[in-house]
Amino acid sequence: MLRSVATLVLDRVAVFEFGVLCEVFGLDRTSDGVPNFDFRVCGVEPGVPLRTTVGAALIPDHGLDGLADADLVALPARTYTEGYPPEALDAVRAAADRGATVLTVCSGVFIAGAAGLLDGRRCTTHWMYTDELARRHPTATVDRDVLFVDDGDLITSAGTAAGIDACLHLVRRELGSEITNKIARRMVVPPQRAGGQRQFIPQPVPDVDTNGFGGLFDWLIENIDQTHTVADLAARVHMSTRTFARKFTDQTGVTPLRWIIDQRVLLARRLLEETDLDIDAVAARSGFGTAILLRHHFRRGVGITPTDYRKTFATAVG
Repeated sequence: MLRSVATLVLDRVAVFEFGVLCEVFGLDRTSDGVPNFDFRVCGVEPGVPLRTTVGAALIPDHGLDGLADADLVALPARTYTEGYPPEALDAVRAAADRGATVLTVCSGVFIAGAAGLLDGRRCTTHWMYTDELARRHPTATVDRDVLFVDDGDLITSAGTAAGIDACLHLVRRELGSEITNKIARRMVVPPQRAGGQRQFIPQPVPDVDTNGFGGLFDWLIENIDQTHTVADLAARVHMSTRTFARKFTDQTGVTPLRWIIDQRVLLARRLLEETDLDIDAVAARSGFGTAILLRHHFRRGVGITPTDYRKTFATAVG
């Protein structure tokens, strides 16, 4: 049962991620039928102001002893760094050893890692930091796509607002959907979002060495709505099919057809964001031909359907 929540704040804490924890666990919503949590803001030293990432100070009321008997220890993001107070890491480690659930928001996962909690575990963080997380913790399995990972007594969220998803998931797991929906309704957020963080990662057209391919890449982009075969592309640059496929993969890191599909998805994303074309028209303009193929490749590449993507990212067209 989830009754007590200790949020550890360190110097240069990120205010939004801290605020997410306060919003889900720190507010009294008993009038809505939500149980009240024993919510503690804990620092290395109680009453000592800590810098935040926005030029304001935050003063924790509790010291590290506030973690000692908490059901949940929450670690909000802080400025990306390698240095953490040893006594804070000891307190996090002791809480985990005791059986507390540890929840991290965004780069807060690096605190859990420094405390030794990621070894052999599945985890995630903001897509900007996943490579560094994997480098620092090679025995951890870093999932770069999801909004959060529930690994039992360790829950890690992706970047920033994904902390809301992770917190509401934990509430649902421990207290049920009815309580979760009440909190989500008050926060004016969906109780559960579709897709992963792939949909939020910018994907510019990759730079490639065009030596030996003439203007093929530019031509492909301009004619991405046409049907292309490896044999046709090889003939266009006067190579055998086998040589073309090998050289193309060497220079781009993917097969010719995979590259074309990726560019079609990129174009589809732009069309969904910037135009009011219907799904069939987007499929035709981006070279997929049919809405069925568009949905298949879009969901595989981005993680959500074209319709859901448009709802999230479309700009007003007028």
